[in-house]
Amino acid sequence: MEHPTRYRTIQIDGLSIFYREAGPADAPTLLLLHGLPSSSRMFEPLFTRLSDRYHLIAPDYPGFGHSDWPSPKQFAYTFDHLAEVMQHFTEALGLSRCTLYMQDYGGPVGFRMALAHRERIDALIVQDAVAHNEGLGANWKTRRAFWADRAANEAALRTNLLSLATTRTRHVGNDPNVERYDPDLWTDEFAFLSQPGQADIQTDLFYDYRTNVDAYPKWQAWMRQTQPRLLVIWGKYELSFDPSEPEAYRRDVPTAQVHIVDGGHFALDTAADHIAELVRAFMK
Repeated sequence: MEHPTRYRTIQIDGLSIFYREAGPADAPTLLLLHGLPSSSRMFEPLFTRLSDRYHLIAPDYPGFGHSDWPSPKQFAYTFDHLAEVMQHFTEALGLSRCTLYMQDYGGPVGFRMALAHRERIDALIVQDAVAHNEGLGANWKTRRAFWADRAANEAALRTNLLSLATTRTRHVGNDPNVERYDPDLWTDEFAFLSQPGQADIQTDLFYDYRTNVDAYPKWQAWMRQTQPRLLVIWGKYELSFDPSEPEAYRRDVPTAQVHIVDGGHFALDTAADHIAELVRAFMK
């Protein structure tokens, strides 16, 4: 490849943060923010398709992938904290401007970064990430109960959020053509979730997810006020979130480009070519 992917680490706030980087350093930058329980690895399909023209950077959050996993007793696993570390990451790399590509947990991290420094954001790309309360689907009943009473509902939450069945469903959704999906996608992620300490890390972070719901009106107001350039990509077999969510973004940003693609929650599993085409057209 003319622009091979580099696998790097950098010290940020006392933590080793792993990231993938490819493409010309002087090209427009895409900062790719991953979801649960994935890592920067989920963006490999875009690295192979877009690094000829764009500068791609995809970090692993603390507690994910190849970045450090400090104990929850030593590190507060909150979305405010992850966004702070990611902001310091971009500053350490000298990223003065970028387009944010946000998937799942990348939404809460990215919106915090955008609201803190609007001048650094050229555009937003949202892939299966929620910014409206209505976008949380039926399986969030257990999760809302956990936020209301953590002690009484933590065991049910861990099954609902971290089980092998849920990890598989995030990828396959209700796609009838399951043969398109590499089972390594979810077995690798479940192996990650099964590592010592991971259940505690992910449970703490998900308990903080309630702060995202509280922040949705602020994110919506920011979008309505600033009218950012916005591309919304949504997997039509998505089961983690409600199918009404893509059009909710268009209510906030009427000029938003909204595309439903042939995939699930992690739509890059099956629709990488289409998504890469959409990103190229949007970035032009």
